[in-house]
Amino acid sequence: MEVHSIVILTLHSPRERIWGEMLALTPAGITVRGIELGAFEEVLRQIAAGESGVGALSAVFYPMHRIERMALDETVGEIPSLAERFQRKVGLTVLEFLHAGHEL
Repeated sequence: MEVHSIVILTLHSPRERIWGEMLALTPAGITVRGIELGAFEEVLRQIAAGESGVGALSAVFYPMHRIERMALDETVGEIPSLAERFQRKVGLTVLEFLHAGHEL
């Protein structure tokens, strides 16, 4: 996994799942610009509807001791990745959306 990959983080203490763009990975931790996975469908609906104030998040650093797992967001068989679902619904890739000045 490289910087700007779309990843899913599983964290503990407290338990969280984060989906977004990996901005940095160091021995100290990971910086991600993204959203709590549980909010994915609602945020996607709001973005597609053109609603303003979609719960913008700044980049967040998660220390390595909280990271339980990091997975690349990718298609598995017939199941599309979250990034593909995002692109189908919004009409832009996640990276195009974020780099155009929008935030999740």
